[in-house]
Amino acid sequence: MMAIRGHVRGGPERLVFESAPRPRPSAGEVLVAVHAAAITFAELDWDLSWTTRDGTARTPMIPAHEVSGTVAALGSDVSDLATGDEVYALVDFDRDGAAAEFVTVPAAAVAAKPRSVTHTEAAALPLAALTAWQALVDHAGLGPDETVLIHGAAGGVGVYAVQLAASLGARVIATDLPEHAHMVRKLGADDFIDVTTQSFDELLSDIDVVLDTQGGTTHDRSYRVLRPGGRLITLVAPPSRQLADDHQVHAMFFIVRPDRAELQRIAAMVDAGELMPVIARTFPLADGRSAYESGRLPRRPGKTVLVVRGDGDAGAHPFGENSRLRPLASGQ
Repeated sequence: MMAIRGHVRGGPERLVFESAPRPRPSAGEVLVAVHAAAITFAELDWDLSWTTRDGTARTPMIPAHEVSGTVAALGSDVSDLATGDEVYALVDFDRDGAAAEFVTVPAAAVAAKPRSVTHTEAAALPLAALTAWQALVDHAGLGPDETVLIHGAAGGVGVYAVQLAASLGARVIATDLPEHAHMVRKLGADDFIDVTTQSFDELLSDIDVVLDTQGGTTHDRSYRVLRPGGRLITLVAPPSRQLADDHQVHAMFFIVRPDRAELQRIAAMVDAGELMPVIARTFPLADGRSAYESGRLPRRPGKTVLVVRGDGDAGAHPFGENSRLRPLASGQ
């Protein structure tokens, strides 16, 4: 098979498009014929992209951990999937990813792909939408009539966090660059703060939940806008226990995990028109290095997707020319 691989740890310049052994599914795994795979620009900096969980080097590695495709073969002990099933999944970070023509995935991590979208669109969901779900539902317990502040609302996770928070009945306040204001409001934000001209910590107070996708000073300033007992969920690094105690808030850091049941919930929301995939750009698999290099440029909102087996929408993105995505559901 053809794949994008890295033989030496480093950035996009270390990636090569080359022939690689086709993997075989072990017990409890499925082999997926990849139609599309979404990338995360930071993943080349993660230890687990290059090592096993015990720290042993794992090269050559294959990146891209969000996949949509069809089941090509079953390992032993897999009885709830069949060859030909259209599926999507989040691939664990210490495994080879989906920037390849085939990838093996534990069957327990695989869910039926949303029926109403293409593989390219579905590939933009697993890591980002699962992260938003686990942040707001599992960790924050965001409820209706609460107020959530979402930093980086036009980012890969942010575009799903805004939609999910709105669907949960929360008031959504979003921060990002001014050129993304219209799109973020269309996704469901009630209020938008322009980070180039406004200081969110001078405008807000008594917020129930903050979702921090930025870290740094944005993270540190977020404590002061929360109400006592509020929740700060950060995706960047473990939070300061001292700052949390000083402001009487709960601060949590987590790393997204594969979860079939939650992917099934997300697929149902997509098919019901309650959640929309957001694609920034698409690249053919052979241009995988360029896809990762594009993270150094000004980014469009949403996820960047590698198209492996095309399904007709290469180049589409949700708020520009060639868009194939339906409008948001009424009220969002």
